Amino acid sequence: MKSKRMRTIAIVTALVSALGGSAVSAQDKYAVKVPGGLAFSEFRGYESWSVVSLSQDGGLLAAILANPVMIDAYRAGVPGNGKPFPDGSRMAKIHWNPTKMETFPAATVPGTLHDVDFMVKDSKRFKDSGGWGWAAFEYDTASHTFTPATTAATPPQGHDAKCGFACHTIVKNRDYVFTDYQHR
Repeated sequence: MKSKRMRTIAIVTALVSALGGSAVSAQDKYAVKVPGGLAFSEFRGYESWSVVSLSQDGGLLAAILANPVMIDAYRAGVPGNGKPFPDGSRMAKIHWNPTKMETFPAATVPGTLHDVDFMVKDSKRFKDSGGWGWAAFEYDTASHTFTPATTAATPPQGHDAKCGFACHTIVKNRDYVFTDYQHR
């Protein structure tokens, strides 16, 4: 009886240790940061921001989200009214690999997460990049972790807070923002 109880205690202890160890090793995505200082933590809560638009580019599906500061600016007519977005505006672009919906195969829906990109308007901090800072974080589905995107990423990304500046200069007259706020 005593050896059976000891074996049960050993098994439970091993399971708790294994599960506890995996919980400890799980990544806190909010601790990830790109060189140049832009951190995932600056976008805490992005998952519940309002949808600005949807897109499909390069084989990926994306949802473009914005924080309340940026949504208010969009509703006031920015950037179409020639005014810039205010400091504190934040966007997130979540990319997924597309897949066919299992229950309705005619529909293409988000599959596995590919990456998450961010923009923040901070004219003091990012004065040499149009007032915007950028960050791109690749997602690894096997480990469920994020890492800053690099020039080896698909698509290639600079891996500092100015990684989006070169691409976004073609929309300088729109305060470096491609996405329009879609009518509802």
